[in-house]
Amino acid sequence: MNPIDLLGPVVRRRGSLDRTRAALARGRLTVGFLGGSITSAQTGTRWPEPLAAWLTDAFPGVRLTVENAAIGATGSDLAAFRAQAEIIARGCDLVFVEYATNDFGEPTARRTRTREGLLRQLLRDGRCDVVLAYTYCPEMQPDLFAGIVPSTVAEFEVLAERYRLNSVWMGLHALREVRRGLLTWEEWLPDGLHPEKRGSLSYAQSMMAFMAEALVPSAGTVPAPAALPPPSVPGTWELVRLLPFSMVAWTGPWSVQRWEGCHGLDRALVCTAPGAGLRLEFAGRGLLLAFDFGRTSGEIRYRLDGGEWKATQRDCPAWAGEAGWLRTLLIDEALPPGPHLFELETLPGLATAGRGTRTVIGLIGVMD
Repeated sequence: MNPIDLLGPVVRRRGSLDRTRAALARGRLTVGFLGGSITSAQTGTRWPEPLAAWLTDAFPGVRLTVENAAIGATGSDLAAFRAQAEIIARGCDLVFVEYATNDFGEPTARRTRTREGLLRQLLRDGRCDVVLAYTYCPEMQPDLFAGIVPSTVAEFEVLAERYRLNSVWMGLHALREVRRGLLTWEEWLPDGLHPEKRGSLSYAQSMMAFMAEALVPSAGTVPAPAALPPPSVPGTWELVRLLPFSMVAWTGPWSVQRWEGCHGLDRALVCTAPGAGLRLEFAGRGLLLAFDFGRTSGEIRYRLDGGEWKATQRDCPAWAGEAGWLRTLLIDEALPPGPHLFELETLPGLATAGRGTRTVIGLIGVMD
């Protein structure tokens, strides 16, 4: 038997799509997407496009709204802070979550906390149906060709079992199509990671097949639990909130500017001078910042509650542009209860690395 055949089914059905069916019956369906560049709407060639086209064709009397909140090179950590404003508040009935690829390099404990926190936000109070979508990245290949489920997928499946979530392994579907000669590797992944129109259609077709079956009431479908089970681990990123820039005090030439670099985040704190400072008082157990990062970005140093200063030294891979990478920096997630003081200072540019002095903060998030 080929090792790829040992990886199990592409689709695993665990729960109903009752909220989706109810929305279809009302004639209005809002579909949300969370994920990375494989799911992002930026190029117009990813799998949500053919899936949305299929939905409008399969349900011609339904008014479809698509809320694609996927952002390239971001993971479930950032999504935990964006879900409320960009998915939940927009009334999504059905949400696809695709982070097995972009969470690949994160430690198991960290990505379990971020993923479970995100899922619990989406599932709280029966807000929407959630479907997990797994894509492919080259780092998965050794496991896949050995018949082993990559850990980033296997850990998502543990959460899928706990919360009775349906999952579709789109990457496995495409890989099996390649093995059968129905799809060439070049058609699937022209750059080795991102499917364009043909590869994205393969991903979407696996999701269409699941949807066509799941939207027909089935006696074998397990209904969603009446209440969420307790978290599987402590410290999940479920109770989180965004802090307005009005809470930040600064010294130096900072300004709040309209930001066109990232959909869903329309304002940013911007400074291009070294030696400029920020000061933020907050209460919570954790703090996270999201920066617009690239080759023109400078480094910072920061401290909490008057402690030692820590300087960042972030890698800037060749694929990174001058800016445009929404990159997170976790300051801490295990602070003691009570008020805290966060201080930040911009640093001179790294001339030897060809880096600049631009600092752009698009999001300040607190964990409660």
